[in-house]
Amino acid sequence: MRNLIYFIIKYFSWLVFIFFISISCALLFQNNSYQHHVYLTSANSVTSFIYRGVSNITSYFHLKDINNDLQSRNALLEMEIVNLKSEIKEYQLNTSIDSSTIQPALAGFEFKMAEVINNSISKPYNYITINKGSIDGIEPEMGIVDQNGVIGVVNVVGKHSSRAISLLNPNFRLSCKVKNKDFFGSLVWDGYDPNIASLEEMPRHIKFKKGDTIVTSGYSAVFPPDLIVGTIIGSKKGNNDNFIALDIKLSTDFTQLSTVRVLKNKDKEELDIIENDKNE
Repeated sequence: MRNLIYFIIKYFSWLVFIFFISISCALLFQNNSYQHHVYLTSANSVTSFIYRGVSNITSYFHLKDINNDLQSRNALLEMEIVNLKSEIKEYQLNTSIDSSTIQPALAGFEFKMAEVINNSISKPYNYITINKGSIDGIEPEMGIVDQNGVIGVVNVVGKHSSRAISLLNPNFRLSCKVKNKDFFGSLVWDGYDPNIASLEEMPRHIKFKKGDTIVTSGYSAVFPPDLIVGTIIGSKKGNNDNFIALDIKLSTDFTQLSTVRVLKNKDKEELDIIENDKNE
């Protein structure tokens, strides 16, 4: 209290001056239309500046939510595009079939969004960890993709997180083909460049061009057909004189994985039963 009284005594003249200035400004702006207009305009400008600053700050913190929403929308659009392409191809092959009987090739697939929380690219055998687990519906042997292409396959599932075998793992082989061609082979990482993989067992007599797109063949219950994997950048001799291996530039940048989609084939259980049936 003593310090407050000392402060008032010391700065009494300044406080009185500020008080009278405030009263004068209030009277001036209230009783004169021109000054009142200037005051309101200035106040609105300051308020707008403050609002813009606050908006920019809050928008920054919402970028992650916005990105996740965009990823979800992109995923839906991609699935619709592949479905439409499948329907068009079915029309071309079966022009006499009633359109109401045609079913999209991806009708049995659904996806869940997830975030990559750990990712290795420089080890001989690389793995990816995502922030979704069994309570989110994740199961082993589900495929993982992002907006650019194939990433890997889930192999270990915990309650709240899961681990996947990365495409950058020599133990992971992916059935692929050249887009719009019926010849397929196995894509495998050679353990060196995280941007390059090899598509093995491709027929030597078939002509392949640099820049041709490589897509999934659909010959598995994990990935639907025609998902982009990469592009051809070269070729080399295969293990057999009748085959060659193609060098593939992967479409996914494994150094910047963030939001991914986990694919579930709703018909996988039935397919597994049929394929594992040993009765002749």
